[in-house]
Amino acid sequence: MGNGVPSVQTGAASGYKGIQLVDITKAYGSNVVLDGFSCQIEDQAVTCIMGASGQGKTTLLRIMLGLETCDSGSILGMPNQRRSVVFQDDRLCENLSAASNIRLVCQNPIVMSDITDAMNAVGLAPALANQIVRDMSGGERRRVVVLRALMAEYDILLMDEPFKGLDSDTKDMLMLYSKEQSKGKTVIFVTHDESECEIMGGTLIRLG
Repeated sequence: MGNGVPSVQTGAASGYKGIQLVDITKAYGSNVVLDGFSCQIEDQAVTCIMGASGQGKTTLLRIMLGLETCDSGSILGMPNQRRSVVFQDDRLCENLSAASNIRLVCQNPIVMSDITDAMNAVGLAPALANQIVRDMSGGERRRVVVLRALMAEYDILLMDEPFKGLDSDTKDMLMLYSKEQSKGKTVIFVTHDESECEIMGGTLIRLG
């Protein structure tokens, strides 16, 4: 196991146009969560990452986001790519409305009708756009989190168990909306639920 930071390079080996993770290793003390992990992630397509708890799924996303450094390994094909993310926790600004939380991540101005249309598409009453998020239910908050990521400007969308805590009908609605809205983008999607992978489609990579 090496002692460096990941090498993030502009190209990809053998002319591959997507993202390549090469021999990614990460340990916390004696606990090795990623041990020489390598994979290819197709450009402008969905890649689903599955594995049991503790096998490094979230760590892998955090390394790709630059929030963690790996002990050794290389990442190719990610520089200058705009990234949007859904974390496991909501990370909302609690004192702001749903619409204000969404607008925070949008570089270009976004009109209220676009926000309310998106909310309506995932089963949220348009009036909730002006609701302070701390007063929303868990399911309402989660949908705002996903909409915020989808309405940002991005090339790569990273989603860490984005549909957790939702009832089955709401989850199916949000998954189908997410799949439609992220067409033509690179989507890296972490879940414990294989049925979610089937709905989102794409390539399945299993850790462990």
